Amino acid sequence: MLNKIKELLNQEVVPALGCTEPVAVALAAASAKKIVEGEIEKINIIVSSNIFKNAYSVGIPGSKNVGLHIAAALGAVGGDPKNKLQVLKTINKEHEDMAKKLLDEQRVMVDVDDSKCNFYIRLEVITSNGLGVCEIKHKHSNIVYLEANGKIVYENNEVAVANSNNNDFLKEYTLTELINTIIEADANDLEFMLDGADINIKIAQEGLNNSYGMEIGRRYKEMIDKGVLSNDIQNNILMMTAAASDARMAGCFMPVMSSAGSGNHGITAIIPVVVCASGLNKSQDDLIKALAISHITTAYIKQFTGRLSSVCGCGVAAGVGAACGICYLLGGGEKEFEYTIKNMVGDITGIVCDGAKPGCAIKLSTAAASAYKAALLAINGSYVPCGNGIVGCDIEQTIKNLGVFSREGMKNADRTIINIMLKKEVC
Repeated sequence: MLNKIKELLNQEVVPALGCTEPVAVALAAASAKKIVEGEIEKINIIVSSNIFKNAYSVGIPGSKNVGLHIAAALGAVGGDPKNKLQVLKTINKEHEDMAKKLLDEQRVMVDVDDSKCNFYIRLEVITSNGLGVCEIKHKHSNIVYLEANGKIVYENNEVAVANSNNNDFLKEYTLTELINTIIEADANDLEFMLDGADINIKIAQEGLNNSYGMEIGRRYKEMIDKGVLSNDIQNNILMMTAAASDARMAGCFMPVMSSAGSGNHGITAIIPVVVCASGLNKSQDDLIKALAISHITTAYIKQFTGRLSSVCGCGVAAGVGAACGICYLLGGGEKEFEYTIKNMVGDITGIVCDGAKPGCAIKLSTAAASAYKAALLAINGSYVPCGNGIVGCDIEQTIKNLGVFSREGMKNADRTIINIMLKKEVC
């Protein structure tokens, strides 16, 4: 089982430059442009509502603009598809000017289509050489179709659908079994977890040192420095988590280590655990295992809630992951892990995802603080009992209930949110 866990973590915990939804669109644009080349005349974007929502208001690395239009244009004019979720790392000022010109001339068009699947991108780049097409499904870098001037260059829909859930093996085990496997493992086998800690702490420091977005992290720091808030583990978790999100959501040209396809998930799953481990003077081995527990819990929950959903994944998935990582650092066992998950699900499940944006820093800080609170309460024997709302009688039933709520209970939320974002009348 450990080898499968390591394989999954290597697939799901990867660096990403910028918010992963617009970056996935940029990847599609770069891929479509590469197979046809020529001077760009027009770009057509078709995405599922979840992609649209999460890319509408977020900053794009390499640009002062926000949203899908500029992400696609930047990907087409200067992105390198070989870099996958860091496709925009090659962008420079000349590329930004070229992309902005495409937008100014209204050559980039966006449409929403949920008929394919709930994670879908189709990017058409029309150039002086013809038409290039790229489709992505199910995962951010999962290209399933490439077409150049009517000729199929690559098509792999069947394999793509099967491989989109390489972590299906998670459902063969209970979360407790997965966590125990990590606890019993040699920390050296999971040492690569530390890469994410280094990357995400660096962007958090950047968010503290410079002005990004709503400056939530910097405001926490000011309040701690003034003595309005105490300089303790929980407030440092709030500060560092928010600061990283401030920088990322504003388009900071620094990567983050993602988790389960999301950079904000990565921030939430990693930073609270790192800050807590530092505050508790835990060993590097303990930190490694706590991070692995956080990521595996996040991936496990996403199997039930879906890759993208109407509820805030940082709250219901990565936040729960961080809480379990913290629970381990606090010395918790199987009973305490169960209590921790019940506390998180009973606390912040209802937070909606209304798109990626600067305000995400507040939600991430809420999820991070709740993670610490949930673990502390669990360690001290306090937990939401069975049958309280959607909280089940054990870990598995609680997570299944969370999945049903996320998939079935919030079916119409995305369309309502998008209509509000676009200021359309909601019927």
